[in-house]
Amino acid sequence: MRTRHIVFTLLFVILAAGGGFIFFYSPPTVTVVHPARGPAVEAVYATGEVEPVRWAKVSPKSTARIVEILAREGDRVTRNQLLARLSDDEAGARVDQVATQERLLRDEVKRLTPLLPKGYVGRQAYDRAVSEHRQARANLDAAKHVLDDLRLRSPMDGVVLRQDGEPGETVTSTQVLFWVGETSPLRITAEVDEEDIPRVKAGQRVVIKADAFPAEALEGTVGEITPKGDPVNKSYRVRISLPADTRLKIGMTTEVNIIVRKMQNALLVPVSAVSNGAVWVVRNGKAERVSIKTGAADEQRMEITAGLGDNDEIIVAPPADLKQGRSVRTKAQPAP
Repeated sequence: MRTRHIVFTLLFVILAAGGGFIFFYSPPTVTVVHPARGPAVEAVYATGEVEPVRWAKVSPKSTARIVEILAREGDRVTRNQLLARLSDDEAGARVDQVATQERLLRDEVKRLTPLLPKGYVGRQAYDRAVSEHRQARANLDAAKHVLDDLRLRSPMDGVVLRQDGEPGETVTSTQVLFWVGETSPLRITAEVDEEDIPRVKAGQRVVIKADAFPAEALEGTVGEITPKGDPVNKSYRVRISLPADTRLKIGMTTEVNIIVRKMQNALLVPVSAVSNGAVWVVRNGKAERVSIKTGAADEQRMEITAGLGDNDEIIVAPPADLKQGRSVRTKAQPAP
């Protein structure tokens, strides 16, 4: 009886171990799908701001107090029209002082000029008077320039798009007091990463998203690409032309997608199937890792430009421990 009990015990252990072996090494089940065919769009993403095509900023040249604002937002102005006056008491006094000096030296040159040929005045004295008058005239021009800088003028014909500052405030040269420009046409100025800029060309279609119109995809066209990039931000400035009837307004921030390539019959696979430039496929019941080349992508699907065929079975979400050549069982991905 004892011998039979030992035999039965050993047999149970062997069967249990065999069952564990079979369980541990049974092929995993993976979900597979065939690549699909459909349209794919490759785009370059950037952010930008809406601005007029023609516009300019007006800032003081030095620190001063605002005395008078002569143009407000929405006013139409002409080139050189006075927009604001800054405190000019000191600059005006300086002009009067230098003007008086210049006038005296001018009169002295007039007095000496007829005396020079007659020998009543020496050449050295005359030349010194002429030099002093020339310097005084230069000082007067400089003083008048400083005074004129305290009168802010419009650099162009247009509309006051924005006006900051009020009388009594002290402003500096870093502050913009007026934005002057035309309300149309408008454009978007976007910064495109230097890695993407070789694919961007004038005339390409642009799809635009703005927070003000969350449910709309607005349109634009690549107009200009700056020849010189920004080496600090590693980007290039791209101007995007907007249609005359655009709903975007000056100053709005936007997200832009520049369409650089569009395919009508692209080979598409789930994004979850792609990792590190490869996908896992099932061939003859075994998993194989296949290197691929990718193109356009969105949140769900990615274009495959090389490495796969229409009939390949793609593992949708490969297990992290999947090994090359491992046997697998497959099940089709449920239809959405």
